[in-house]
Amino acid sequence: MKIVVLTGAGISAPSGIKTFRDSDGLWENHRIEDVAAPEAWRKNRKLVLEFYNQRRLNVMDAQPNAAHLYLAELEKDYNLQIITQNVDDLHERAGSRNVLHLHGEIMLAKSSGPDKEKKYYKVKSNGLIETGDFCDSGYQLRPHIVWFGEDVPLYPKALEIAREADMLMVIGTSLQVYPAAALAYQTKPDCRLIIVDPYADEMQVPDNYIKISKSADQAVDDLKKIIGK
Repeated sequence: MKIVVLTGAGISAPSGIKTFRDSDGLWENHRIEDVAAPEAWRKNRKLVLEFYNQRRLNVMDAQPNAAHLYLAELEKDYNLQIITQNVDDLHERAGSRNVLHLHGEIMLAKSSGPDKEKKYYKVKSNGLIETGDFCDSGYQLRPHIVWFGEDVPLYPKALEIAREADMLMVIGTSLQVYPAAALAYQTKPDCRLIIVDPYADEMQVPDNYIKISKSADQAVDDLKKIIGK
């Protein structure tokens, strides 16, 4: 059985990583447009670098929770692939090996020049990308993050993976961010479908989804009953 897991901010929230957008429309007191768009980089790259430096330090302090660890255990017994909208590395630190990061990885940097998708660089051990840190081509390094208005280069690969699933688990995502949300509707007709979210009962998803209205870390026992592991 091939299990595909689509994860979002809700799986990392119990680990202390704040969700992308709070109810007031701000992210850590910043407008999204000021820190997560190409225009923001052109306008104030120092602010953007500082913002992601803080997010990176937050990730470095966080630890995988029960949901991350459960998925890593499942991978030992099943052909399991994670497609995550998250940029943190908690899946990998929990032990998962098959992780596709749709929106980039916060522990990596890339060129801000035209070669930005050709090579990625590990962030320094102190977790910072600073003004004056350059790629091999001489361009300022920027976070390896897919910002609003940018293409999602790994989406075709994610779509291919989702269409091969015998079981699709959607964990910790409200299915509001596209194109990632579309993956939840691209499975085979006989694919088993599960969605885990504190507000799953209120979400508009196909009737054949099994809904678990709990946080990701609190839903592990429910998932074990369904999957048998």
